Amino acid sequence: MMEESTPSPEQSQEPRQPGAAEHVAEAHRILNGLRQRLDKHPELEEAIAKLEMALSILTTKTAGML
Repeated sequence: MMEESTPSPEQSQEPRQPGAAEHVAEAHRILNGLRQRLDKHPELEEAIAKLEMALSILTTKTAGML
């Protein structure tokens, strides 16, 4: 009778999307640069606020795995 081997923790975990945190950090840097150059443009401020809210929701739903 053959015993089935159990996968190691590295094998059983879902692969993390590479670079997600890096993309978010870069987008944040770019948006902050635009914010400074456009001197508090109201539409840009609204877009940044909505993106930050969406990121917060995603972080909550993914238990901080983003």
